[in-house]
Amino acid sequence: MNHIDDNTTQTYVALRRDIHQHPEMAFDEHRTSALVAQKLSSLGYNVSTGIGGTGVVGQLVRGTSGRRIGLRADMDALPIVEATGVAWSSCQHGVMHACGHDGHTAMLLAAAEVLASDGVFDGTLNLIFQPAEEGGGGALKMMEDGLFERFPCDAIFAMHNMPGHPQGQLVFREGPTMASSDYATVTLTGVGGHGALPHKAADPIVAASSIVMALQTLVSRNVDPQEAAVVTVGAFQSGQANNVIPASARLELSVRALDPQVRRDLEKRLHTIIQLQAESFGVQAHIDWRPGYAVLVNDPAQTRRALQVAQKHFPAEQITAQGPKLTGSEDFAFMLERVPGSYLFIGNGSDGEPGACMVHNPAYDFNDDNIRVGANYWIALVQEMLSPNPTPN
Repeated sequence: MNHIDDNTTQTYVALRRDIHQHPEMAFDEHRTSALVAQKLSSLGYNVSTGIGGTGVVGQLVRGTSGRRIGLRADMDALPIVEATGVAWSSCQHGVMHACGHDGHTAMLLAAAEVLASDGVFDGTLNLIFQPAEEGGGGALKMMEDGLFERFPCDAIFAMHNMPGHPQGQLVFREGPTMASSDYATVTLTGVGGHGALPHKAADPIVAASSIVMALQTLVSRNVDPQEAAVVTVGAFQSGQANNVIPASARLELSVRALDPQVRRDLEKRLHTIIQLQAESFGVQAHIDWRPGYAVLVNDPAQTRRALQVAQKHFPAEQITAQGPKLTGSEDFAFMLERVPGSYLFIGNGSDGEPGACMVHNPAYDFNDDNIRVGANYWIALVQEMLSPNPTPN
C-alpha cells in the first residue's frame, strides 16, 4: 500500500500553514478554492469549480470498474481573532482557521498527490472540497448545484480532527454520530411601564425568565434519559433602565438532538411551552424557528468497511471502533442522507499534548502531524474500496 513520504508531508504542512495564514469565511473561499483547483489540475485530475459557490471537485478515473467513491474536505474559516502566537497566524484580523479545515484540505490534497502518481485502484475517485461548513450549509449548496448528479458516488467519506483524542487516533462510530442543530428567536411583546407600577404593565422580562427556566425541562422531562439532546438559551435581551419595564424581550435558542424523532418532539414541545408560558404572563410570543443541520448518521455497512481499512493498515491501539456521540453539528449529514458513507475523527491531541485545545477557540491550531496520518488513511481507503481485485463483503 502506498504512503505519503517525508518530502510530500513537508510540502503539505507548508501548504496547510499557507491556508491558515489566509483564512476565508463561508462562500468567500476564493483564494483557497483556486489553490485547490490549481493543485488538483497539476496532478492530472479533471477539475470542476464554482460548485455551490466556491466548491471544487477533482475527479480521477482509472480502469474500467463502475465503482465510485467520494472523499470530502471543508475549506472555510471562522470569525474569531486568533491567539495562537504561531508564525503562520492569520493575516486577516478577526478571521481564523479555528476548526482545522485548513488541515482537512491539506490532508486530502496530500492523498490526492500520492493517489495520482502511485495509486492502484479501479474506478472513479471524486475529491470534494466544500465551502461554508460553519453554519453556511455549503453541503446543501453543492448538492443543489448537482453535486451527486454530476459526480455520482456509491459511498462517501469525510474526516474531522478532534482535540481530546490522542494525536492520530482514528475514531469511528456506526449510526447517529453528531447532533442536529436548530435555532429559534423568541420575541415577547408585553406592555411597558414604570418600574414602580408593575401592575399597570405586562412584563416581558418576567415572562422570558420563566420561559428560560421552563425550557430546562424539555430535555430532563421530555426526552428519554438514554437519548441525548441540548437546549441552550444563548442570548436574553431586554430593557435599558432599572426603573422601566420594557415592552419587549428577545431570546436566542439553540436546540440539538441525536435522533430525528427527538428533534421533531423538541420543536413541538418548545412551541407549546413558550406559548403557554407567555399567555400565563399576559404577553404575546412570536417564535421564528430556523431548521439547521440534520442528525449525522453513519451508514453501518460503510462504517464497518472504513474501520476494516484502518484495522488492516494501522496499529490496533491507534483505532477506536465505536467512539462517543457528539452534540456538535456537521452539514456532511446532508450528504449522508443522499449517499451511504461515514464520518470519522482523527485525534488532534489529548490533555497535555500539542493540539489539545478545543476547536472554535482562539488558541486552537491543527496538529500538523495528522497530515501524514490522515493522508495515509485516505490513500488506504481508496485503494481498498476501489481495489482492482475486490474481496466480497
